[in-house]
Amino acid sequence: MTKSLYLSMVLVALITSFSTIFIYRFAGFDRKEVILQETNGKKQPLAQFTKKGNLAAPIDFTEAAGKATPTVVHITTTQTANRPSNGRGRQEVPDLFKEFFGDDLNGWQRGGGNGNAPRQAQSSGSGVIISTDGYIVTNNHVIDNASEIEVVLNDKRSYKAELIGTAPSTDLAVIKIKEKDLPALTFGNSDDVRVGEWVLAVGNPFNLESTVTAGIVSAKARNIDLLRGNAGADAIEAFIQTDAAVNPGNSGGALINTSGELIGINTAIATQTGTFSGYSFAVPSNIVKKVIQDLMEFGSIQRGYLGLTYLNEFNSKVAQEKGLEGISEGVYVESVAPDGGAGLSGIKAGDVIVGMNGKRIKSGPALIEEVARFRPNDKVKLEVVRNGTRKNFDVTLKAKDGTTNLTSRKDNETMRNLGAEFAELTAQEKAKLRIKQGVKVTRLAQGKLRRTGMQEGFIITTFNDEPVKSIEDFLEKLKNTKGNIIISGLYPQDMGEYSYGFIQ
Repeated sequence: MTKSLYLSMVLVALITSFSTIFIYRFAGFDRKEVILQETNGKKQPLAQFTKKGNLAAPIDFTEAAGKATPTVVHITTTQTANRPSNGRGRQEVPDLFKEFFGDDLNGWQRGGGNGNAPRQAQSSGSGVIISTDGYIVTNNHVIDNASEIEVVLNDKRSYKAELIGTAPSTDLAVIKIKEKDLPALTFGNSDDVRVGEWVLAVGNPFNLESTVTAGIVSAKARNIDLLRGNAGADAIEAFIQTDAAVNPGNSGGALINTSGELIGINTAIATQTGTFSGYSFAVPSNIVKKVIQDLMEFGSIQRGYLGLTYLNEFNSKVAQEKGLEGISEGVYVESVAPDGGAGLSGIKAGDVIVGMNGKRIKSGPALIEEVARFRPNDKVKLEVVRNGTRKNFDVTLKAKDGTTNLTSRKDNETMRNLGAEFAELTAQEKAKLRIKQGVKVTRLAQGKLRRTGMQEGFIITTFNDEPVKSIEDFLEKLKNTKGNIIISGLYPQDMGEYSYGFIQ
């Protein structure tokens, strides 16, 4: 090989090396993000590489899981009930649990040889520590009708828990154990949760303690008609839907973001088998936070109402049918209570609510989620479309009974013992029934009134032969009476007089 040929080969090699280095750096292959194409003038990253040329590691969930796991507890409960056997040695599990968390209940067990004797049931679920002094949030259906609640911490310490309050309309409950310096999970902002982001579900499925699963948020403000059977029209459903695996026993556990913040309480799964089939649902943390504050302060939810009904589904097709152009989403108002907050502010049937407090409202569940964060007498600003024009209305929310009063803890305890919820009668109802006063029984649960045989819808007109003018008047009479109580009244569909008695 001649010297000139050798020098030529060296020169070519050097040029090739420098060209390769230049192209490598110019193209960005020395950076973590590699741009392989441009779309609409914007660089689109199609692959992620480390500087060593290897594929980047997947998202690391260990830090988030490490924050949440010590705060998620295992809850077991015992229920005792006088219920007749179904002939197979097991009590039929309520549909709510059977459909969504069928195996949370291990079955009613006979309390003795008598088929009508008290029976005991064991159930299990999860909960999340929300304060260092022992307050825990869980699902209402996990502890419903429990005669005993046991909490086992992540470090295996076991405690008997006290029930602080329940909220069937959101399927949430708060319990408390006597302990200090506990790890507590930080609340995240569920409004900031985006469809497509990674989330983790932490709980105790199948009694397997401290289990973590991952998935993405697949939808928000999802209404699956889960709670209507227990809470009726008061049900608040605006679930975060995910594909993180959730199974029986996860009820009441934490849904967290990748920062380890609580963004929801896992509540239900969509399933035909009783186990995870692809989708799970969690109560958003912003609703959870408000419910917890109410239960800890008052013992029940202090919920504000707009006083209106709306179409369950509103889209461009419905808008066209109703002669509304240029609107494809929002909440179409069907009717307005004249003495409700919305009616008194000027909102009318036919309006379309498109915003609340500056936030865009796309659907009924989204509106319910927003309103559920406020108490009676709170003021909200609604943006509506009427006859093609946008208008703003300041609305003062009211309680279910039509007042703006908050319910005291003592009154809540009284109503919980009665197992009832009440509403004031409107002027129109009084006129139709031809009565001057009365209080309507809107809901009956376990308690004194149900045991009398009273049915929902009953109108209480007298208390020990004294007229009942309002809910406040009724509760005051209850608090000041000991011994025998006779409640009289009528049913709207039957004008005959009925009386029910119990001992206070």
